[in-house]
Amino acid sequence: MAGEGLADNYAEAFDGHLRPGASPALLLVDMVEAYLDPASPLFCDSAAAAVASAARLVAAARRAGRPVIYTNVIYQPGGADGGLFYRKIPVLHVFDDGSPLGAFPAELKPGEGERVLTKQYPSAFFGNALAAELAEQGIDTLVIGGFSTSGCVRASALDALQHGFAPFVVRQACADRHEQPHEANLFDLQAKYAEVIDEARAVDILG
Repeated sequence: MAGEGLADNYAEAFDGHLRPGASPALLLVDMVEAYLDPASPLFCDSAAAAVASAARLVAAARRAGRPVIYTNVIYQPGGADGGLFYRKIPVLHVFDDGSPLGAFPAELKPGEGERVLTKQYPSAFFGNALAAELAEQGIDTLVIGGFSTSGCVRASALDALQHGFAPFVVRQACADRHEQPHEANLFDLQAKYAEVIDEARAVDILG
């Protein structure tokens, strides 16, 4: 309505909340060197801080015996397995097989028995059995961090919701190229698809 602020406007229609279930897991989406290396075309200024937050979440998940799932991106050279996504975003060539930009940073090296899921499209759930694997383990909640907020994090949180896993996106553990898409997508996720939480709340959920 005229003169109404954005938050008040959205609150009139989107005021629901999700509660975490009894069996959470941590999902870290594409937290790889492509977003951390200043020479990379995908570099994000805030990525290093997000990795530090994610590392603390990993430590909390491990202490509590919660599953940790990491995604990365690998394409056949030339992107034959990337389809329209690879054509739409040619910079995805940085993830061609063998690129050092696809590696996990030292702070987020997967531990023994932790799941690494390689994907070619935005959502961690697309074209694989992740939903079935989580259901088999009795997982009902996903604590989510990663890169980028407006891209693969958003897509993965939306698909988590659609597959029946309550998504809790951790503000400090996500990053984007610019603050505006980062904040806009966190706002929209909170309104419609997920709960956007701070790191301390995420640690509580994982514990």
